Amino acid sequence: MNIIVPMAGRGSRLRPHTLTVPKPLVPVAGKPIVERLVEDIVRTAHDGVDNICFVTGEFGEDVERELVAVAERLSAKGHIRYQDQPLGTAHAILCGKDFLDGPVVVAFADTLFRADFTIDPEADGVLFCQRIEDPSAFGVVVTDDAGTIVDYVEKPQEWVGDLAMIGIYAFKDGARLNRELQHLIDHNVVKGGEYQLPDALRNMTNDGLKFIPGEVSEWMDCGNKAVTVETNARILSILEEEGRLDPVPASATVTDSVILQPCHIGEGVVIERSVVGPHVTLGEGTVVTDSRVSEALVASHSRIEHAVLQGAMVGSHAAWHGAPDDASIGDYCTVGTPRA
Repeated sequence: MNIIVPMAGRGSRLRPHTLTVPKPLVPVAGKPIVERLVEDIVRTAHDGVDNICFVTGEFGEDVERELVAVAERLSAKGHIRYQDQPLGTAHAILCGKDFLDGPVVVAFADTLFRADFTIDPEADGVLFCQRIEDPSAFGVVVTDDAGTIVDYVEKPQEWVGDLAMIGIYAFKDGARLNRELQHLIDHNVVKGGEYQLPDALRNMTNDGLKFIPGEVSEWMDCGNKAVTVETNARILSILEEEGRLDPVPASATVTDSVILQPCHIGEGVVIERSVVGPHVTLGEGTVVTDSRVSEALVASHSRIEHAVLQGAMVGSHAAWHGAPDDASIGDYCTVGTPRA
């Protein structure tokens, strides 16, 4: 099986954190969002994963090396393909056409989730959905009485159903999807100036292919600061529940301090005279002194001192000195004045 991960967008709603790092590489609970995404697919994909194709923008060689390393850590081959223009979801997937062959999972790197990636042998594909109270901001699938998908409606203003597509799709025949996507490009089937995946899905459905909605037990957004902090907390809780929470590493120094689990403490972290947790991620090399930190996500090599943080998101190489407790600051920023 192959995985295609379209991730060419920079994630403007998560600024300032995405000014220096593409959104899928923002760390959550100690790992980049995109690594958590593909890790969960690999862990539940019973057929095994051969290739992971990341469809990116021009993010640079360092990012590309990290993405290939993510795939290698999961015993798959990593590949980079480019989407040079934002021409829609169908175009983004087609940029990874080399890997549209056989069983394929397409996972847009916008959300994290919990699901089983076994494709029903009676179905041609599974489109993972979540029941949404107000589906008017989403693409929604319409099903018949047997639970088979019969139509796709983008941002419905009238009630057609509450099963919203969340950007995760499993297909039995990637080559067929390839042909349908190419059909949209060749015939210039566009909406709002973009080539849209639901148009290809509708064509396949009308041709008799059977798609069914897939169930997700968890759907966690990383679209902005507030929900990313919430997702960090939820993942830490899941890891603790499943016995997969990393212990505090031997390289960390904890002096006159308390860590309230679940937390992720990175390598080389220093915690002095502080209370950290619950639901806190401290990236590699971060220093916390004389502070209380809870429900927060702090990236690597930052310094927190004389502060009370709750619900905050702090970038890498940042400094926070006795500032208010809830904020979002990016890499290399300084808030407050160090005490003498």
